[in-house]
Amino acid sequence: MGLITASSLSCILRKCVPHSAISQAKQTHAQILVHGFIPNITLQTDLLLVYSKCGVLQDARKVFDKMVERNMHSWNILIASYAHNCFFYDALGVFDSFLKMGFRPDHFTLPPVFKACAGIGDSYLGKMLHSWVIRIGFEEYVVVGSSVLDFYAKCGDLVDAWRCFVNMSWRDSVVWNLMIVGLGKACFFRDALECFRDMLSEGVKMDSRTVPSILSVCGGEGDLMKGKEIHGQVVKNQIFGCDVAIGNSLIDMYAKCGCLHDSEKVFTTMSELNLVTWTSMISCYGVHGKGQEAVALFKKMKYCGFQPNCVTITAILASCSHSGLIEQGRKIFYSINLDYGFEPSAEHYACMVDLLGRFGYLEEAFELIKNMKSAATASVWGALLAGCLMHKNIEIGEIAAHCLFELEPRNSSNYIALCSMYDSLGIWDSVSRTRAKMRELGLVKTPGCSWITVAGRVHKFYQEDLSHPETQMIYETLHGIVNILMLPKGWE
Repeated sequence: MGLITASSLSCILRKCVPHSAISQAKQTHAQILVHGFIPNITLQTDLLLVYSKCGVLQDARKVFDKMVERNMHSWNILIASYAHNCFFYDALGVFDSFLKMGFRPDHFTLPPVFKACAGIGDSYLGKMLHSWVIRIGFEEYVVVGSSVLDFYAKCGDLVDAWRCFVNMSWRDSVVWNLMIVGLGKACFFRDALECFRDMLSEGVKMDSRTVPSILSVCGGEGDLMKGKEIHGQVVKNQIFGCDVAIGNSLIDMYAKCGCLHDSEKVFTTMSELNLVTWTSMISCYGVHGKGQEAVALFKKMKYCGFQPNCVTITAILASCSHSGLIEQGRKIFYSINLDYGFEPSAEHYACMVDLLGRFGYLEEAFELIKNMKSAATASVWGALLAGCLMHKNIEIGEIAAHCLFELEPRNSSNYIALCSMYDSLGIWDSVSRTRAKMRELGLVKTPGCSWITVAGRVHKFYQEDLSHPETQMIYETLHGIVNILMLPKGWE
């Protein structure tokens, strides 16, 4: 056996990083301690890096805290590790200590800090850091510029996001993708599609990250033709064709465009399925009212060895709710802890309350909320209020509504739901009182809107809006369809 030196142990640790060889890294750590090589800034930084890359953050922090001397690389590793694993407050805490020690951030320090700011929604700190970026001249670093853009997009500040985007001297596919995703998440689907067209016109090729983003936009906009066009390009590209994330996005896009059969075809032809694939297909069945198919697929998924996570459970419970599968929903909900090892989340409670409320089990739904281990969220009370409105249960409905007024004082839809309930029962004084409260708070009803895309043009229709140039013909056609549907069978 050769002579063990600090240099040889450092070499072993660095080889462990790309393979996430945590067991070998710990053995090497033991050798370092046995041979008394600590303190050694190089070895300790190597240990910090391998523990961070393997996701063993507690051990990484222990190594960091015991370092007598820390260099720039050490601080950057720990900040990036916390941000990457979504421990955003820890990342910002280490960054604060970093500044107090007199260090100045470089272009490796700032991207994870911007990610942490976006993660906790701290727009003030993020904007302050952006001004810092401008002052110290880091705007030209693409990695810094893209992290600033990502921060603004995730915080919903699309004006500043767009300003960052247009001011960037060099834009790669990652930068374009961030802008497309930001616009899509804010429901600016047409702008996202236009951004995608601009990307292609500038000669930037779409990659495996761009494809899911633009398919999500096509689904949100209901642009089936564009979605099929992207699918055609996926089929022609061998790399795209084997990408699970792209397959999952195709399933979701087709379902949102009303083409469930195409979603099924994509699902059955995928060479590799992951948990997201199964969850997406279950959700698609649920949205299209195919609850029995969703439950059957859920069972098949478990038979194939996939353990559902909290998102999968939300999807199957929502599917049961949309199809009125009360017993199946109850069975799944009450087995979450025992079968899957985690507590039901607020989303799971909301789905279950929605299922019970839709079919008149309002007392059971109310008891379920009262027995929650944590405080009920607005989505839970909202589901109960919707059930009470449907079944005209004013006693429980008033309780749900007033809880919502506390949680969402500026949400006019809660007041409108309560008003509609009073109206349906003829309680006119309560109707007047609720409307007066809305006026006092300055709340107005958001008009209902539906839209359809014809030949690439979006036609929007608002409640009681007669501004469309083809309004008369549209209403005549609509009345004709309704009259045909109301005819007895055999009279068509």
